[in-house]
Amino acid sequence: MTRPTAMGRRLLAARRRFTATARLAPGADRGSGALVVIFFAVVVLALAAFVVDGGLSIAQRERAADIAEQAARYAAQDLDEAALREGVSPAPINFGNCANRVAEYAASVGMEPADIAAAECSEAAANQVTVRIRLTYRPVFTGIVYDRPLTVWGEATAEAQVG
Repeated sequence: MTRPTAMGRRLLAARRRFTATARLAPGADRGSGALVVIFFAVVVLALAAFVVDGGLSIAQRERAADIAEQAARYAAQDLDEAALREGVSPAPINFGNCANRVAEYAASVGMEPADIAAAECSEAAANQVTVRIRLTYRPVFTGIVYDRPLTVWGEATAEAQVG
């Protein structure tokens, strides 16, 4: 039988130390569940952040659609009175003032100036107007990871009717 070299003796000693520490005394594993609890807490908080920010996104889309609908109605109320008096049918909308009417309504509901400037007003027909509204918002929790504002759009068409 050969004697182990100095390197071999060191490896054997390291192996004995490792196997001695691998056998834990009763109760030596206390606190190991804390890592699992911390991991699941982080996962639950991340899911909650996506739920909250997802709900905010849906709410902002609905708000943009509501504002667009009301702004289109407001713009459609601006009828061309001279054409109406001449008996033109259907009731024509004064499209020259459409953008101003949309901006006026958007300002009245508290939209940001940059979003008001991005609002669009277009002629769908002689008696219809289509309005497109942009809303910009910042996410609540995912803003930690994604720090730029998000943009949603709402679009609606209103028809002028006289009767």
